[in-house]
Amino acid sequence: MSTSETSVTLPPIPAKRYFTIGEVSELCGVKPHVLRYWEQEFTQLKPVKRRGNRRYYQHHEVLLIRRIRDLLYEQGFTISGARNRLGDLNDVPRDQDAAVRLSASELQGLRGDLAQLRDMLGEALEPQPSKDAGQGGLQLS
Repeated sequence: MSTSETSVTLPPIPAKRYFTIGEVSELCGVKPHVLRYWEQEFTQLKPVKRRGNRRYYQHHEVLLIRRIRDLLYEQGFTISGARNRLGDLNDVPRDQDAAVRLSASELQGLRGDLAQLRDMLGEALEPQPSKDAGQGGLQLS
């Protein structure tokens, strides 16, 4: 097969939270049975399973599938080679739970910083007692 036959323009990914296996199949130009096989071969690929084991892929997984497709179909990598290549390129935790914990801890730190700033602003914006406050407050003429 020549590269002109395998080079496919993929449609843009819609702004959705979850995609079914059929939608991902169309978005990535890969048949559903291939996606199920790749789930076994690439540990980074873990769709959410709900209602009767239906798979729901998130946006980052659709991007990963497109990357896997590119490595296998366009660049000619083997499954093992693509797995190694993705491992080299990913400096993020492979375990999604660890990635979520990392994000949660960063979020907690940001919340603490924002609370400090809020308190500092609150103190700075508090009305300051005037010099004449001890002498009866306001003076009318």
